[in-house]
Amino acid sequence: MKSRPLALTLGDPAGVGPEIVVKAWQALRGEGMSFLAVGDFEALASASSTDASILARITEPGEAPRLFRKALPVLDLPLTAPVVAGQPSPATAPAVIQWIETAVGLALSGEVAAVVTAPIAKAPLYAAGFRFPGHTEFLGELTAAAHYDGERGPIMMLTARDLKVTLVTVHAPLARVHGLISIEAIVKAGLVTAQALRRDFGLAAPRIAVAGLNPHAGEGGGLGREEIEIVEPAVRTLRDLGVDAAGPFPADSMFPPEMRARYDAAVCLYHDQALIPVKMLDFWGGVNVTLGLPIVRTSPDHGTGFDIAGRGVARPDSLIAAIRLADEIARRRQAA
Repeated sequence: MKSRPLALTLGDPAGVGPEIVVKAWQALRGEGMSFLAVGDFEALASASSTDASILARITEPGEAPRLFRKALPVLDLPLTAPVVAGQPSPATAPAVIQWIETAVGLALSGEVAAVVTAPIAKAPLYAAGFRFPGHTEFLGELTAAAHYDGERGPIMMLTARDLKVTLVTVHAPLARVHGLISIEAIVKAGLVTAQALRRDFGLAAPRIAVAGLNPHAGEGGGLGREEIEIVEPAVRTLRDLGVDAAGPFPADSMFPPEMRARYDAAVCLYHDQALIPVKMLDFWGGVNVTLGLPIVRTSPDHGTGFDIAGRGVARPDSLIAAIRLADEIARRRQAA
């Protein structure tokens, strides 16, 4: 099978994205995969005083595999505003959005095998009129017309070592979570999670654990009735639909090694319930995967790092893990 490159977007150019993209290429150029950067050539050239001779402008993704071992291929979509490391600006937002749209378009057309996104900063995007809570929701919009039967995304998954978690609500204030969780939302997350574990992670019979919302999973209704009225019916529905689901489980006891061995992915109800165990388990190597899309998309599980941008100290570990996982999933889909 012909190997297609991955597409990496630079994220916010004032953050660590350009720097870690270059460092990831330096680490991975001998591994047999290939990728191209979608973004501003000069931003990459100036990232941590990068030697521009290790960058190569390309005009189409098919050039990337041939060049990859010697230079980082760059699909140059220039910025129209100056960038200062560590100082995000709404003026760069149109370019950041264009880079994402271009990479997604290349994936939908089959020219690249997957999309890996460096971190974006939401505040400057919002200031420029961006109307999505984050990458995940924007990707859902960009790929909506290409969804096929069985796709119910997007759903966010975080991976860290042997732990995989998915979220029913994502970037929602804690005060709003109660009103956002529902039987339907939990069932959707469970179905998408089970489908991804089979298709993208190669598990023939995935096991799903569903977290409760309240302390001690509600203590039989004494500490809240969401488990009785929402989570338990959702778990029963998932079982009726053929998913090996169990729960609700108290979130404070779901993540020790002995418990992780009992399931393949945990469905969590809100942001910190999922992300705290992921980051405790592997702070530097966690990966964000968007499930339920017609394309493969991963991202490092960290932010833009404005406080260290331009200093050359940003660690590429999470981006490297995200690239490897995107390549693994893309190859598995292609083989299937």
